[in-house]
Amino acid sequence: MLSSQLLRFLLVGGLNTAVGYALFAGFVWAGLPYPAAIALATVLGVAFNFQSTGRLVFGGAPLSQLGRFVAVYGVVYLLNVGSVALLLRLGLNVYLANAAVLLPLALVAFVLQRRFVFASP
Repeated sequence: MLSSQLLRFLLVGGLNTAVGYALFAGFVWAGLPYPAAIALATVLGVAFNFQSTGRLVFGGAPLSQLGRFVAVYGVVYLLNVGSVALLLRLGLNVYLANAAVLLPLALVAFVLQRRFVFASP
């Protein structure tokens, strides 16, 4: 069950991540600082991600869980910005730095969503 759910999460997350990263890259290219670009990409993706992840991965997306979903995204956002800042100090460019943290942050998001948002009663 866990491996099937994780596989679905990664597949759905792949689409969500591609859209989110494209938004991020576009915002940086347009001149926004990376924290603002990450924030805007995150905010724009939350509603779609809540529905796609909730329904396709965890079997439902009741609105009562939206607040916890947003809170998980808040934690992931902070981890994202902190990780990118660290990688920038190590010499990576902003595009590579954000790309480098995508998979680790996806795994963190899966664990947090499974445990705190879409946990089975």
